[in-house]
Amino acid sequence: MLVMRKHLFPTNMLRGQVFFVMYGKLISACVQGIDGKLIEVEIDLSNGLPMMNIVGLPDSAIRESIDRVRSAIRNCGFAFPLERITVNLAPADLRKEGSAFDLAIALGILVTSGQVKLDFAGTLVIGELALDGAIRPVPGVLSMVHGARDHGISQVIVPYENIAEAALVQGMRIWGLSHLRDLSEVGADQFNDSFIQAERLTERVRQESAGQAVRPIVVKEDYADVLGQFHAKRALTIAAAGMHNLLLVGPPGTGKTMLIRRLPTIMTELSDEEAMEVTRILSVSGKLAGHTGLVRQRPFRAPHHTVSVGGLIGGGTIPKPGEVSLAHRGILFLDEMPEFSRGVLESLRQPMEDAQVTIGRTRAVITFPAHFMLVASMNPCACGYLGTDGGGVEEAGIAGAVGSLQGCSCTPIKIQSYRARISGPLLDRIDMQVEVPSLDYESLRSTEPALSSTQMKQAVLAARQLQAERYADLPYQFNSELSGKWLRKFCRLQPEAEAMLQECFKRLGLSIRAHDRLLKIARTIADLEGLPDIETGQLAEAIQYRHLDRKLAPN
Repeated sequence: MLVMRKHLFPTNMLRGQVFFVMYGKLISACVQGIDGKLIEVEIDLSNGLPMMNIVGLPDSAIRESIDRVRSAIRNCGFAFPLERITVNLAPADLRKEGSAFDLAIALGILVTSGQVKLDFAGTLVIGELALDGAIRPVPGVLSMVHGARDHGISQVIVPYENIAEAALVQGMRIWGLSHLRDLSEVGADQFNDSFIQAERLTERVRQESAGQAVRPIVVKEDYADVLGQFHAKRALTIAAAGMHNLLLVGPPGTGKTMLIRRLPTIMTELSDEEAMEVTRILSVSGKLAGHTGLVRQRPFRAPHHTVSVGGLIGGGTIPKPGEVSLAHRGILFLDEMPEFSRGVLESLRQPMEDAQVTIGRTRAVITFPAHFMLVASMNPCACGYLGTDGGGVEEAGIAGAVGSLQGCSCTPIKIQSYRARISGPLLDRIDMQVEVPSLDYESLRSTEPALSSTQMKQAVLAARQLQAERYADLPYQFNSELSGKWLRKFCRLQPEAEAMLQECFKRLGLSIRAHDRLLKIARTIADLEGLPDIETGQLAEAIQYRHLDRKLAPN
C-alpha cells in the first residue's frame, strides 16, 4: 500500500529552515530458494544534497539500479528529484539480489514526487529497467507472483515478456508493461490499452496451460532405434515405472548412453502439482524462456563430469538451485560416473535419501527440492574392455585376476583404483545395477522388430496407475519412496519368496538399505505383471539387478 506524507517543520526549529519529507511505499519481491519473498520498497524524499542511497542488504545489481533508475526516469520525460532520496528494502536483515526492484524503485520515486497519479495499493511490482525506460523480463516471476497470492495480493505489474509466466498463477490480475513511459499522466490511455492486451494474453496462456495436461509430447528418439539389449530395456522399464535409481555397466559402444537418453520417452507426464514445482525451479534459475505454460515433460539433466559440488547441489552467496534440483521430478544422468570427482559424487548421498537439499548460510537456511531419479553409466574398468573376451562382466569375474584377458590392458591395481572412485555407500543407494554387454554381429543385422518406446511406455503407465490407486491417501507416488510400515505392508512376500530373500540376504551380505530397495524393485516388477503380492519370479528378477554392487564396489 502506498502512503504519502509531507511534514512542514515550524520556522523556530532547525534554525528557521523549512524541511519537507515525502514518503512512499510499494510492494516488490525477491526469491529465497524457490519461494517468493515479499519486499517493501520504501521511498523517502527529503531536503539535502541531491543523492540516492539504497539500504537493506542490497547486492551489487541492486546498488547499480541507482544509475538505471535515474537514466530511465529522465529519458522518459520525467524529472528526477533533486533531493536526498533514500530507498529501504524491508525486511532489512534479508539479503537481496537481482534487478527485479528497478521498476518498483522508479514508480516509488515518481508517485512520491507527484509525477504519476496512479494508485498501486495492493499491487506487486516487478521489473528491470533499461536506460531508455524499457522494462525487461526478470527470472523468478512465477515464484514471486505465487508468493504474493499467498499473502493476499491479487494484482501484479510485470514486464510484458513475463506475462505468460505470471499467468500460470490462478486468481491474479496481471498488468503487463513494456515501457516506463506508459505510466505518464498523458499516457493513461496507453496504460489501459497495455492492461487490456495483458488480460487477453493472460487468458490465452491459462487456456493453453489447461489444455497441456492432455497434449501429447512429441519425441524424436525411440527405443526402436536400439537393437538388441532386451535385458537393459527391461531394466529401464522397471526403473521408469517405480522411479528407481539405475546404473548401466558395459564396454564402450554398447549403447549405454543411447539407452539412457531415450528414457524420457517412456516416462509419464508431470501432474499439475509436479508441473508447478518444476516450472518454479526453472523460473528461479532463469531457464523458462520459450515456455508458454507449465512444463509437463519430466526434466532430463546431464551435467558434464567437470561440474563442481556447488553446480551439482546448488550454492552461492545467495543459494541457487543446482543440477539435482533442476532434475526435480525427473532424471539426473551421470555419463561415465567414475570420471566425476569423488567429492561431487559423495555429495549426492544426502539428496538421494532426503529428496531435498539444505544449504546453510549465515543469514538464512535454504531448502531446494531434489526428488530425482539417478541414472548413470560406467565402464567395467579404466580402459573399458574388461570382460569383452570372456563373455561379459559376470563371467570374467571383476574381483578376480584379469591377466589372461586379451581385451583389457588394465592391471588389477588400476581396476581397483578405477572402481574406488565410486564408494560402496553410494553404490548401495543405486537400486539397480545392470550389465550392458557387447552385441554380436547377428544381433546387429537382425530384422526382428525392436521393442519400441510406445510399447515400453504402455507397461509403465499401467504400473503407475496401480501405484496411484495404492497410494491415493498416502504421501507417496512411486514404489521407490516406500519406507517403514508402508514398505512392509505393500511389499508382501509369498512364503517361497520369503525363504528366497532370507537366503539371498545371507549369501550376498546385503545391507538393510539394499534389502529394502530389493523389495521395492520386486514390488514394481509385480506391478508390471499386475500381481497383488511378490512371488519368487519377481524377487528373483529383482535380485539379479542388485548383484553387481558387490563386484563393482571397492574392496
